[in-house]
Amino acid sequence: MTKEEKYQTIVPQIQALMTGETDEIAKMANMVAVLHETFGFWWTGFYRVEPKAGVGELVLGPFQGPIACTRIPYNKGVCGTAWAQAQTIVVPDVHLFPGHIACSSASKSEIVVPFFRNGVVFAVLDIDSADLNTFDEIDRIYLEQLSHGLI
Repeated sequence: MTKEEKYQTIVPQIQALMTGETDEIAKMANMVAVLHETFGFWWTGFYRVEPKAGVGELVLGPFQGPIACTRIPYNKGVCGTAWAQAQTIVVPDVHLFPGHIACSSASKSEIVVPFFRNGVVFAVLDIDSADLNTFDEIDRIYLEQLSHGLI
């Protein structure tokens, strides 16, 4: 089964899991579990925006994979940059990304997708791979489609 066929199979499943559920953490946890299990990514999880004085920071949310960074500053690393730019970032080689935060030396490529509420980023979905060049336009399209199911 191709990557696109996998997404076409799981997107309706994830959307069904979201239907009727009001708890954000439960939605995040199930979405991460389906993505992680289906694709076998190195790390799959959410960072939630925690407002505080100034802009705030990203705080670790539901995830699957090895231990992770707990807090990420605004506009730092791939996650903080995706949050600041309010757009998906695909990184073919994390070692070439300026300011990359190495939560795990096994991570080689990454995609980060912002999730919006009322036009403001409230979380980012972060997926890491142990291989270079894992993520592409197919991932971006389908993960952004999923980002609409958590509002």
